[in-house]
Amino acid sequence: MTQPPLIQPLIALLILALIAVLLALVFWPGSGLFARWRRARRLDERVLIEDALKHLYGARLRQRKPTLQSLAGAANISADRAARLVERLTELELVELHNGDIRLTSEGETYALNVLRAHRLWERYLAEKTGFAESEWHERADWAEHTLSEDDLAALSSQLGHPMHDPHGDPIPTAEGDLVYHGGKPLNGMAPDKPLQIVHLEDEPEAVYAQLMAESLYPGMRLQVLETSPTRVRFWADGKEHVLAPIAAANVSVRALPAAEAVDDTPSRHLDSLQPGESAKVVRLSSRCRGIERRRLLDLGILPGTKITAELISPSGDPIAYRIRGALIALRRQQARLIDIEHPTGEAI
Repeated sequence: MTQPPLIQPLIALLILALIAVLLALVFWPGSGLFARWRRARRLDERVLIEDALKHLYGARLRQRKPTLQSLAGAANISADRAARLVERLTELELVELHNGDIRLTSEGETYALNVLRAHRLWERYLAEKTGFAESEWHERADWAEHTLSEDDLAALSSQLGHPMHDPHGDPIPTAEGDLVYHGGKPLNGMAPDKPLQIVHLEDEPEAVYAQLMAESLYPGMRLQVLETSPTRVRFWADGKEHVLAPIAAANVSVRALPAAEAVDDTPSRHLDSLQPGESAKVVRLSSRCRGIERRRLLDLGILPGTKITAELISPSGDPIAYRIRGALIALRRQQARLIDIEHPTGEAI
């Protein structure tokens, strides 16, 4: 049965309109699928190039010889693709080959320092201006370092007050490529009974860094080694004893303090240790309390000398209600652990 003569032209128009819509979705300038695909490819190439340069620069700092295998592992690509990547870097005059060694050119070193600058400035931004957990800083900075322009970095550095080190103590390159190194030495090589201060925590590999975070270590923390052996490093810091395996302690860099700056060996107390009905005065906020978290606690009036009374612990044990300057405030245990207090009196002060 033949269709009425008007139906066929309508179907043809609908098909043409559908084709036009699909073409627009694919090829629309700037926002079409093809334009997005091209941008994604360019970003993918930029990420590979910048990750490779960062790896080569890091290997030089550690006095290690980079190889195609190490480059493939750092960039998470195959060895064949790593070889093609080195060829591309050579074409761009960012690396040169000497008897099989892969070396950065001066242009490549400048580029690598710019990537490091972006990464470490962004980590500092995450630590000081946001509420992201410390465990997230590195991964988020790994993404952001490939998206920031030189103008973005200049504005970010200005906003942060032109910091010289990231939250882990790594030097942040200046716009001119200058760095101020922390000058620390590995904790596992330090003699007992001398006051020390942490100046750097190595955030790679991730598994070792997780151990350092679990011990609540941070740059600026004062400590004193109690014992060093082939199986452990035992030290006193922040009012309690810590123990690390030597391989983890090697990722903690420290500098010696004058003998007069002895480490306080008084056991510390944190706000989460208060029982209902107990009161205590705030001594300080931990240096690990940064960014939005620190500003919130300060806005609540949690300052040195403030009296805080524990009122009620929830049935699950978290959060805990505290009376602070006449107001009842609920804090998570994780937050309360960041508040150092004097020893509780057992009654309101």
